[in-house]
Amino acid sequence: MKLTQVTTSDITTESVTGTFEEAVRRSEALRADFLKHPRRYRVLTGDRPTGPLHIGHYFGSLRNRVELQQLGLETFIVIADYQVLTDRDSVDSIPENVTEIVLDYLAVGLDPDSGHTHIFCHSHVPALNQLLVPFLTLVGMGELDRNPTVKEEIEAAGLTTVNAAMYTYPVHQAADILFCKGNVVPVGRDQLPHLELTRKIARRFNQRFCGNRPPVFPEPEALLSSAPKILGLDGSQKMSKSRGNAVMLCATADETAALVKKAKTDPDRRITYEPDRRPEVANLLLLVSLCTGEHPDQIAARLGNAGSAALKKEVTDALNQTLAPIRARRAQFARERGLVRETLRRGIAEANRIADATLREARAAMQMSYGID
Repeated sequence: MKLTQVTTSDITTESVTGTFEEAVRRSEALRADFLKHPRRYRVLTGDRPTGPLHIGHYFGSLRNRVELQQLGLETFIVIADYQVLTDRDSVDSIPENVTEIVLDYLAVGLDPDSGHTHIFCHSHVPALNQLLVPFLTLVGMGELDRNPTVKEEIEAAGLTTVNAAMYTYPVHQAADILFCKGNVVPVGRDQLPHLELTRKIARRFNQRFCGNRPPVFPEPEALLSSAPKILGLDGSQKMSKSRGNAVMLCATADETAALVKKAKTDPDRRITYEPDRRPEVANLLLLVSLCTGEHPDQIAARLGNAGSAALKKEVTDALNQTLAPIRARRAQFARERGLVRETLRRGIAEANRIADATLREARAAMQMSYGID
């Protein structure tokens, strides 16, 4: 499939760069265009294999990926195993974590049989990683120094010594996106600087090596997540398995109930949705809302003076009802021997096919084909 270069005039007159409000408008225009021209787009998204996924991943990104699949957008989902090496010394858990993530993907409805979804590990796509070398020549050290997302990743990992892979993480991410000529990347607001660097790398490569010839790489667009920020069950930090404040997709109904029972609330018996004043209670109301579609204010009004125990029961019931079919599919897929390996084989084969073609095109632009490609 040949992808068209998606330009500003195709969708909207707003600048891609600039204010966050402009990025939001651009993202909304993209979503509208998906309905008309799904084959115009190729999506790149993914996760690091640091453990099984939790409800924050589900409401924040996985549901959106399934929706894109249903619209007919081709999506490459990278399991970023090399990136685990940037902040962890041990690799012992990576094989198990990759298996867990693939099972989570399949359970939520991401389906390689749809013909639109390809799941792969970037350690198994050599041509993707070869793009990292020319891309590094297009980026200045000052740009990496100023990248706020890198600083946040370093702080979150508690690193005192930063290896070069962590430092060049945004450039490797650009290779993840551009190897398949991805032109749409689902991101949160905090990831926009990463994507802007990818856009610069694509633009600089085309300007430096393509001259008057057609560009090799598209400048990918940000598809901003419409999901609200979901806190952990402690109500004060991002949901994370390592913090013990997350409900994993693979958790049982009883485990979910036990985790929600420990969730932090406050002494006020009346339930109200006030995110600034009562973040813990508001977060629990938000979880119910994400499951049922009912507005948090309506849920709060219905509960009234019932107190935190009633709120937690509401959360438990909503989560277990939403996750029950996912858990059933996950258990079934886990019993199918070889399913994870076959899913990865298929995704890696397609990723390699695309990456090899892209690398040949990039080498030709850099005049490095030497008549042997």
